Amino acid sequence: MQSAKTTQRKFVSVDPSKCTGCGICEYSCTLEKGEAVWNPLRSRIRVVRMTPLFNFALSCRACEDAKCVKACPEKALSQSESTGLLLIDDKKCKGCDWCVQACEHGGITIHTDTGKAISCDLCQGEPKCVEFCPEEALEMVESDEAADKRFSNALENLPAQTEKLTTIVKNKDWKPLLADAEKRSEKVTEKLEALNKKAMAKKQK
Repeated sequence: MQSAKTTQRKFVSVDPSKCTGCGICEYSCTLEKGEAVWNPLRSRIRVVRMTPLFNFALSCRACEDAKCVKACPEKALSQSESTGLLLIDDKKCKGCDWCVQACEHGGITIHTDTGKAISCDLCQGEPKCVEFCPEEALEMVESDEAADKRFSNALENLPAQTEKLTTIVKNKDWKPLLADAEKRSEKVTEKLEALNKKAMAKKQK
């Protein structure tokens, strides 16, 4: 049985104001988990692309008294007493999807090949999605309040950001947009090159 409150709870949180929806977090996750082919549907972190100015990623929050655990009819899910991270028993999991439906944070999904539930395990404390995010939009936090605050701040700033972008487009002032796009592309390229080197190193082992 898990304790009511974990002692070392941490989970990956996103700042939507920084997230560009590039998907490198999904790529790094599937690579770290040994997937033969990069497929965002097999990632433990999932990117939601809403608008050019508002994108975000979802992963397990290691909830206290997690609803997904309670919803599982096969009792295939439990939680670490120290971290709150989900522990999934593949032998018991039937892929019924009840845990997915119960989760309020989009933090659990069903693997497209195995049909088993999968969720973030923080990569033994060093999540690769955080390491390789080119915009530093992801970080480890310890509470729902910390995660929700970043989300709320991004939502509050969205109207102003939208107005700014609208003005730039109306004035056809492309230079700042292109300069910003170039900087982002450089960051993405740098992270992709690092990930590809990592993938090649794995293949050579």
